[in-house]
Amino acid sequence: MMHVWHLPLWQGIFLVALVAFGVNIPLGYLRAGVRKFSPFWFLYVHLSIPLIILLRLSLGLGYAFIPIFIAMAVGGQLAGGRLRSSCPGVKNDG
Repeated sequence: MMHVWHLPLWQGIFLVALVAFGVNIPLGYLRAGVRKFSPFWFLYVHLSIPLIILLRLSLGLGYAFIPIFIAMAVGGQLAGGRLRSSCPGVKNDG
């Protein structure tokens, strides 16, 4: 795949990591409100993966950086879940 954007390596890593974290905050918020391992739970956990892959490939970042992006996505999911649990009066369906 051709590199769509030409950024220095550290900027590409930072951009994809930031997007992975930021996109997963609202998804983690939604995930925390549904039953564990339900279809919507799996949807909210995996919905950001195509975007992260597309960004990684368009920036020409190799496989070596995937663990960083997975960690940031999981961190965003956890942050969104904590955000939901800290909001008073928010009903959890799970």
